[in-house]
Amino acid sequence: MSPEVVVALVTAVSVIGAAVITAIPALMSLARRARGAVEADGAATRDALTAIAARVDARIDDVRDDLDEVREGVAHVREWQAGHDAEHLLMGQRPPRDT
Repeated sequence: MSPEVVVALVTAVSVIGAAVITAIPALMSLARRARGAVEADGAATRDALTAIAARVDARIDDVRDDLDEVREGVAHVREWQAGHDAEHLLMGQRPPRDT
């Protein structure tokens, strides 16, 4: 190899080495900032999911309460129907037929 090529290779390696050495702290700082941002986004996501889960649980409780009210209403209607049919039987009439 000619001395010019060796000098060019040594210079290129030196420039690349200097660039890497200079870039390492910047890359480490960037990595730290990115990690912090990701952790903050993860915390925000967990908080949002917790809030959504609480809202879903509240809606489920509301639906259960509504179903309980409907069941009570149906039971009340059935009691009324039984009483009404009993009245018709006591009067000697046939109870009305369900349609």
